[in-house]
Amino acid sequence: MVEFALLDASVGDTPVRRNFRRELPGDVTVFEVSEGELPSEPDRFSLDGAIISGSQCSTYDDQPWIADTENWARVAHDAGIPMLGICWGHQLLAEALGGRVADMGELELGYRTIRRVGASQLFNGVSRTFTAFETHTDAVVELPEDARVTARNDTGIQGFQFGRTYGVQFHPEYDMEAARWVIEGKDIPEEDRRAVLETVTEDSHAAAAQARLVFENFRRVAAGERGCRIGPVTPDQ
Repeated sequence: MVEFALLDASVGDTPVRRNFRRELPGDVTVFEVSEGELPSEPDRFSLDGAIISGSQCSTYDDQPWIADTENWARVAHDAGIPMLGICWGHQLLAEALGGRVADMGELELGYRTIRRVGASQLFNGVSRTFTAFETHTDAVVELPEDARVTARNDTGIQGFQFGRTYGVQFHPEYDMEAARWVIEGKDIPEEDRRAVLETVTEDSHAAAAQARLVFENFRRVAAGERGCRIGPVTPDQ
């Protein structure tokens, strides 16, 4: 069985754990990085891969746990540990490896159309154009050297790959409950909120099903690296 570390960067009571435990086909050990919990040092990391979640924070916020998570990710990348960043996690991985994240000056919220760019194992089985749920005001505006774009939309970079490190700006883990939860929590005019909530339908959720293939594809990447990790991990489940 493939085993993952989930670096939960959310703050407070969120659906992050429920979402990822549902979508990840394997055992998940959770680390509340926003509370200062991190996996073992990468040279002693015994799980098969790491996923970094979204967050209400920005990667450039001056908080010690963000810097610590970024440092861990940088060393893990150098050690060849497969990593997948979602939304904030995507931004953090890009920034940790030499890219740049900036405020977009707008909110991208709801189901959006995304275009694949080139080939990436992470997007095996995903159509060239697909639908996924988005919620962010920051974006990766500059990739690390030697990283390549794997997905885009009209707002910019939606995915990248750098060796065994992958990032996606969208949320493939969101079900309809999570989509409604995040929309309800946004500080936006009520008319705008209602309009976005009306788009959260069974049809929209079904249209976004292909985006969830990134989890199975990442599992395959991680499974290919099994047996390469030695030593203990210090979990908090």
